[in-house]
Amino acid sequence: MDKRKRLMNVQEALALLNRLSEEESDGGEVSGLSDVSWVCSASDGSSDSDPEPLRKVRPSHPDPPLEDAPTDVPAHAEVCATEPSPAQEIGKDGTVWTVMEPCGGTGRRQIQNILTESAGPTPHARGNITDKLTAFMCLCDSLMLEEIRDCTIAEARRENGDRATWDVSIMEQKAFIALLYVRGALCGKNIEVESFWSEQWGNAFFNATLSRNRFRDIMRYLRFDKKETRRCRLTTDKFTHVRKVWDRFVHNSIASYRPGSDITVDEQLFPTKARCPFTQYMPNKPDKFGIKFWLAADVDSKYMLNGFPYLGKDASRPATQRLGENVVLRLVEPFVALLSKNTSLVGTIKRNKREHRPSVQGRAELFSTKVLKNDKVGLSVYQCKPRRNVTILSMQHQHVAISTERKKKPETVEYYNHSK
Repeated sequence: MDKRKRLMNVQEALALLNRLSEEESDGGEVSGLSDVSWVCSASDGSSDSDPEPLRKVRPSHPDPPLEDAPTDVPAHAEVCATEPSPAQEIGKDGTVWTVMEPCGGTGRRQIQNILTESAGPTPHARGNITDKLTAFMCLCDSLMLEEIRDCTIAEARRENGDRATWDVSIMEQKAFIALLYVRGALCGKNIEVESFWSEQWGNAFFNATLSRNRFRDIMRYLRFDKKETRRCRLTTDKFTHVRKVWDRFVHNSIASYRPGSDITVDEQLFPTKARCPFTQYMPNKPDKFGIKFWLAADVDSKYMLNGFPYLGKDASRPATQRLGENVVLRLVEPFVALLSKNTSLVGTIKRNKREHRPSVQGRAELFSTKVLKNDKVGLSVYQCKPRRNVTILSMQHQHVAISTERKKKPETVEYYNHSK
C-alpha cells in the first residue's frame, strides 16, 4: 500500500480515529484544502511505541508536495489541537481552580477597569456650595437640624415640667456642632469638656461661641427621636433612636459626591459607653467597646459614601447569602452592580473558606506567589511570612505581574494595599 501524507482538520482526524477504533482497519486517504492543515504522522518504529501528536503546520504554498507517510494510524493516537490544559485544583465545595503562571506585565486594561466619569462633587453639590458653611449644609441639611432641635426640645420639656419654656435655636445647634468639631481637631477626646472653658488652660474659641452652662444643657437634652413613640418603633428597628437622622445624612452623602475608580468597604468601631443591645466588644480595636458600623468610602478622598450599623443577626438577609457578601452589596448598591455595570471587586478572603483548595492552608516558599483562576475570578496566594500567607480574590486582574523587589509582591497585593 502506498504511504502518503494526510492533510486533515481536527474534525476529520477525530472522525477517522473513531472509524479506526470501531472497524479496526486502516483508513483511506483524507484530504483537506483549508489554509491551516493538520498533519497526522506515526513513528517509524513498531506499533507498540507511542505515536507523535498532531502538529500544527502552515503550508508554504497552496499545493504542498506529498511525502511518504505510513498509512497505519493507531486507534489510541492523541489529537492535540492546543497546548495541554493547565493543572487544576479543587476546593472543598467543588470549586475548580486552574493554576496560572504569573506574567511579566499587566497587559491591556479591561473595560471594567476604565472609569469614564470624573470623581468629585455632583452637580447638586456644586450648585449649592459657596463657602464652608454651605458645604457642611449639603451633608447636614436644615431638615436634619430641625428634626434634632424638635426632639431635643421635646426631651427637655418631658424631663423638666417646670422648665417648659426651655428652647434651643438652629443657630445654637450649629454653634454646638462647631465646638464638637474643634474639640476633635484639638484631639480632646480624653480631655474633660469643662476644661475647654478654663480661664487659664481653656480655648478662647469655646468661650466666644457658647457658654459652658449652655453647652452642658444642650448636651444633656440632645435627642434624635421622640421618646413617646420609641417603644413601638423598637419592635421593628433597634436603631430607631437615630434612624431618621442617620438615613438623611447617608442620603445627602450619596447625593453630594461621585466616587472615583476605587471604593473600599470595611468596618469601623465608634467608641461609646451607652447602653444599647448592639454594643460590640472587639479586643483588637483600641477602644474595645462601641457600635460597629459598616462603611463604604472613596479611596482617594476618604469621603464616606454609605454606611449602616451592625445590629446583630439580620432577619432580612437571605439564608443563602453570607454576611460579607450582603454587606458589600448593600453598601455599593447606589453605585454599582458588579459585572452588570462593568465593576470589578478586589478583596481578601479567609484561608478556611470552603472555596479554597486544601493546600492554601499549607506553607510555601517565602515571598512566593501562586495564581489560580476560576472563570472571571482570580486568586493570588502570597506567602508574606514564614507561617502566614495572604489570599487576594480579584475580578480586575486577569493577569498577575510579580514585583522585582526583594519581597516579590504580586500586583494584586500591591493594588489592595494601595486602595484599601
